[in-house]
Amino acid sequence: MWLVAGLGNPDRKYLKTRHNAGFLAADELARLLGAQWEPGPKKVECMMARAAAGGLEVLILKPLTYMNLSGTAVREVLKKNNISPADLIVIHDDIDLDVAKIRIRKNGSAGGHRGVDSIIRETGTRDFIRVKIGVGRDPSTPADVYVLQKFSKSEAPLIEEAAAQAAQAAIDVITHGVGAAMNKYN
Repeated sequence: MWLVAGLGNPDRKYLKTRHNAGFLAADELARLLGAQWEPGPKKVECMMARAAAGGLEVLILKPLTYMNLSGTAVREVLKKNNISPADLIVIHDDIDLDVAKIRIRKNGSAGGHRGVDSIIRETGTRDFIRVKIGVGRDPSTPADVYVLQKFSKSEAPLIEEAAAQAAQAAIDVITHGVGAAMNKYN
């Protein structure tokens, strides 16, 4: 069984912001796999969708704890479903990548991303797969302010396409392996 966690913030005001690129990809993944969102297990603040890809069961997760506490929901869903962090894919925004660029990483540091940092702290490991969606950077705006800004009109369609690519990248990781997916998308 795989867990794919798309990171974002739950409030409606964050819906089309850079920090919610992971939620956009999770929604697209659920659509591609024909999965329906439902509330997560008791005492776990999240939405979940169950699906299958390549004959393997896939749980899709959107933590509702806000970005900086994403690891709490991820840890609980891993634990309740007996899923190894090696079978965890986290989809998130990355300000160090150009807008709409996709990059897959097998493991590593949080790279300054507080949601990923929360997952590392809560799971006790850096050994999980990341699918990063580039949201660009504005050097004149602090990063914590920039990621909460909405995409420009010219960026919005690019990000929708990138979210679709990130969802397909997660499927490719599950069905063909992380190495093949990295060769395809990086």
